[in-house]
Amino acid sequence: MTNIKSTQFVKTIDHTNLKPDATKTDIRTLCAQARQFNFAAVCVNPWHVAYAVQELAECTVAVAVVVGFPLGATTSSVKVFEAGEAVQSGAREIDLVINVAALKEREIHYIADEIKRVRAVVEGMMLKVILETGLLELEEKKLAAQIAADSGANILKTSTGFFGGATVEDVQLLKQMAPTLGVKASGGIRTAEFALQLLAAGATRLGTSSACQIMAELDNK
Repeated sequence: MTNIKSTQFVKTIDHTNLKPDATKTDIRTLCAQARQFNFAAVCVNPWHVAYAVQELAECTVAVAVVVGFPLGATTSSVKVFEAGEAVQSGAREIDLVINVAALKEREIHYIADEIKRVRAVVEGMMLKVILETGLLELEEKKLAAQIAADSGANILKTSTGFFGGATVEDVQLLKQMAPTLGVKASGGIRTAEFALQLLAAGATRLGTSSACQIMAELDNK
């Protein structure tokens, strides 16, 4: 367990605070914890990107930002602008929510075009595409994964956490659909046992607001 923690586990963690009432004090604490454990990234709302970048200056922890969060129902132009502004503010990773309604209506070109347009403004950066698996049927999950994989995603992300969280089965499915891409499990990850199950299923990133508690559990094992 110590080996997993020291060499692999910490670099799977996106230490997350996406609460609408999160203050600068909360984000400062988030960043301090991320520095302490050397997590892969902190994941914040656009409002907090510049401040998080400042707090993590000269640090290997990346700043990730959500785009179109949490509903995915803003227009493509808004998402493109939001992503571009976040990059200008120093974000290095983008977590983009797809348009779930468009997927259900099989507006495949629209979804693909939206992802490609965001990809163009964040060229060279990590693009995670949030599929919101909790709202999708099995065939819709497969379709969403294929569209995202074909449109420039680096990582397929299960969910925002607002409409159901990550499951082992969804992680396995996404890994099966796009074996060359990463998979980010997000939503409801509160224990070390569950986190390790998700990693064993194929997850390469874990989005969680409980990272410090999980690390404490690992320390006690």
